[in-house]
Amino acid sequence: MSSHADGDTTLAALAHASALIASFLGPILFLVLADDDDELVRENAKNAINFQIVIFVLAMVSVVLSLVLIGFLMLFVVGIVNVVFVLIATVKANNGEIYEYPFTPSIV
Repeated sequence: MSSHADGDTTLAALAHASALIASFLGPILFLVLADDDDELVRENAKNAINFQIVIFVLAMVSVVLSLVLIGFLMLFVVGIVNVVFVLIATVKANNGEIYEYPFTPSIV
């Protein structure tokens, strides 16, 4: 689900892409740096933070489940899902859309 908004499409896209390097810290930086009236960057950064929190929790569950071996596969799948959805979100944000990740609650 996505909607359009006016704002800096480059910063909005980078808010998502930064998550591949800095997890939820990258999007937090873009949220802090975004102008108060730039809805596109602010909403995309919030959505990226929410998704990275979910990914972090899933990764921690995977690490615990690695003790019974199934977690290794789950950790790999979580990593692939993270990269795929972050790339999709980056492209959508670059097109001026507010991208909402599927199955991600609004935490921030």
